[in-house]
Amino acid sequence: MPIEPDTKDWTWVLEQPCPECGFDAPALDPSRVGALTRADAAAWRDVLARPRDEVTARPSEGTWSALEYACHVRDVYRTFDRRLERMLTEDAPAFANWDQDETAVAERYGEQDPATVAAELAAAATTIADRFDSVTGDQWARTGSRSDGARFTVDSFARYFAHDPAHHLDDVAKGFAALAAAARPDGGAPHG
Repeated sequence: MPIEPDTKDWTWVLEQPCPECGFDAPALDPSRVGALTRADAAAWRDVLARPRDEVTARPSEGTWSALEYACHVRDVYRTFDRRLERMLTEDAPAFANWDQDETAVAERYGEQDPATVAAELAAAATTIADRFDSVTGDQWARTGSRSDGARFTVDSFARYFAHDPAHHLDDVAKGFAALAAAARPDGGAPHG
């Protein structure tokens, strides 16, 4: 079953906490993004260590499985690292569009091996975390822009980036809860 593409412009998370996951990007010290990325990667390792039937199950028709979310986060780490490198080495680079939904289908996210994804995600997280850790002084003000016109400084890029893996960890936790509720004999119906 195909997933409905996400067409939201998530840059609003730079102005207010996310009401869905609670992540507060405006309050985040961007110098903490490296450490936060490493912590998120460890949480993803735990997600992918669960039984394969749990990580490949979709909690609903239009929702990715935990494995699909993990593949997406791995690719977010890789894509954002390439963009961050360009922001630090080029003057105001423009980034080509990345269609995450097309990538999920083309790369067959739901069929990938969870252990392999966990290792790749950890490696990609370390790479971008190290790059964020290397940012100093005026580098936080360097700029780059997406193909849709959204413009970032390295500072705002760090805050925007940090929301994505954290948000998807929340998505996965809610998905696991929904799967567990559906598996109960009462189908997850409220008691009372």
